[in-house]
Amino acid sequence: MPASPSTARAINDRLALRLLQQEGPLTAGQLKQLTGLSRPTVADLVERLAASGLITVVGEAGEQRRGPNARLYGIVADRAHLAALDVRTASVSVLVSDLLGRVLAEAAGPIGGDTGTGPALEQATALVERAVKEAGAEPLHTVGIGAPGLIDPATGELRDSAGLPAWHRRLVAALQERFPEARVNVENETNLAALAEQEEGVARDRDTFVLLWLGHSPGAAVVLDGSLRRGASGGTGEIGFLPVPGAPALPSATDCEGGYHSLVGSTAIAQLAAEHGLWDTTADVSEPGAVAGLVRKAAEAVGEDGALDDASGSGSGGRGASGGADRATSGRGDGGTERLVSARSAGDGAGCADSDRGTDLGFPACGEGGEAGGAGRVASGARGGQGDADGVTSGRAYGGAGLLASGVGDGGGGADHTAVGDGDGGEVGDRGFGVPSVRVDRVAAGRFLDVLADRIALGVASVVAILDPGCVVLGGEVGKAGADVLARRVEERIRRMSPLVTEVRASGLGGSAVLRGALLTARERAQDELFAPPER
Repeated sequence: MPASPSTARAINDRLALRLLQQEGPLTAGQLKQLTGLSRPTVADLVERLAASGLITVVGEAGEQRRGPNARLYGIVADRAHLAALDVRTASVSVLVSDLLGRVLAEAAGPIGGDTGTGPALEQATALVERAVKEAGAEPLHTVGIGAPGLIDPATGELRDSAGLPAWHRRLVAALQERFPEARVNVENETNLAALAEQEEGVARDRDTFVLLWLGHSPGAAVVLDGSLRRGASGGTGEIGFLPVPGAPALPSATDCEGGYHSLVGSTAIAQLAAEHGLWDTTADVSEPGAVAGLVRKAAEAVGEDGALDDASGSGSGGRGASGGADRATSGRGDGGTERLVSARSAGDGAGCADSDRGTDLGFPACGEGGEAGGAGRVASGARGGQGDADGVTSGRAYGGAGLLASGVGDGGGGADHTAVGDGDGGEVGDRGFGVPSVRVDRVAAGRFLDVLADRIALGVASVVAILDPGCVVLGGEVGKAGADVLARRVEERIRRMSPLVTEVRASGLGGSAVLRGALLTARERAQDELFAPPER
């Protein structure tokens, strides 16, 4: 059945607008060439779209012909203004853009966990108001929100979820009240991140893939044949509840602590890093970037060419070296016997010692020079120096006693977290949370990433066995921070665990993918309405 004239006009109009959105300003001749429509039809649609205020003349284009230059037509960018929000457990980020997606203003702010529902809503709406005012973007046309939790497929609203602040569910209504002319929509944050990766990130060449979000808590988004899948109850991708080997218990309907979350959530990653001497267990892990910064440091220490498996039974590094009895042992002196013990001695002394405390904990104790290392975690001593207990210590004299403390030169490192000594005295590092300022031990970093990859692969393998997506993107702050170093390790493990070929990629957008996805969906909804024919 042929389309009616009005339907045909609507189809042509939307096609032209999409081309102007994707390609930028075009002449009528270019629109004719790209759409395949006749010259009179193009002239008609240009006139119609200009009259509706959707396109306008934005310049001229010189063409290889005699006569006046051709007019360039472009979408009227300020025909509608949009806002996008990334709502976290304890913070909100917002950006405001025009109809073409060009960012006009950005803002972000914390919302404390002890903030009541009313004050939290006031802080969040005030943040949006400030950004809108800065952009000169009132009235808003569409607001897109990304938030953790389940979205009810029938109502499009956030479902009541245990562990999430009450103000999350009331935010849509609060913004609708403040911006009554706007269309306010909410979507699961991981789903939005997947849409951003598909449109602007590392999954642009994929119609089918899974995004595994690695941040404060894990999540997953499933895109099959180009479409986002939400599930019967909106819960597709709630991978934090997945029962996995190695978890302390089974998850419950109201608590994912016993599931996959307990292995790859930010707290679990911080604890894993502490076990490898790379993190202070008293550090604050509530900040999304804190654990991600640690993972980034570990990936940088290993390097792009880092081996996927540190296991080695042979020593290396110089004449007369003897390998240790376990893995990753090397040095010119006598290798140690504990796993991950690295002897870097330049002389004939013992490279690493099996001190009681060091071997009991399974941590390496090393000395670089003629002395043995101390009993603590990855302790080391430079030429003639001796490592102290508990720290990554080094120095000609005496290293500091703190976790990841080091001394370089004649003096000892400070006794604090991230302390570095350079010269005679040494400085004391910042006690606050964050990434150690000292160089992360490459062997310890490699082992940490190996175990982290083991854990991540458990969830990825389950997804692969059910969906066979062909590609898994490690997203979120942690996924981006681990980069190809972590992605390669996970992919190598999936190859061993599954016959289904799966490429694992690291996100290039990281945590910013939620805001980008919220903006993309807001723009899509606004354009669907604005580009619709008047008859509809």
